[in-house]
Amino acid sequence: MCNVRVIEFFIQNINCGEFEGKSVIEVGSQYINGSVRPFIEKFARPEFYVGVDISPGKFVDEIVPGEKLVDKFGKDKFDIVVSTEMLEHAKNWQSVVNNLKEILKPDGYIYNYKIKRIWISRGSIRFLEI
Repeated sequence: MCNVRVIEFFIQNINCGEFEGKSVIEVGSQYINGSVRPFIEKFARPEFYVGVDISPGKFVDEIVPGEKLVDKFGKDKFDIVVSTEMLEHAKNWQSVVNNLKEILKPDGYIYNYKIKRIWISRGSIRFLEI
């Protein structure tokens, strides 16, 4: 999931050298309103890029819920985890965040872009403003 603000954020903030020759997983990769994947693959040149989502679609290589990433890929597997505007849609966001951390190599990076303002209530994420 993506929008123009996400793409602008990546263009302005990523260091392409951090991606070059690295393994990248994008969680919530289905093409909805755009994607950072073409930008990352073309300009940052990772060695390996896999996109996962809960539904099939463009840029989805594997259908895996965020709560099951460790079960599918194992621990310490990716240099970089990318997730844009996904966490606010997860039913069990705490489990997803733990899985994101677990699949990341010890010196890896998580690039997470989310809605501007959220609040947490009774273990779920609610929207204030997008």
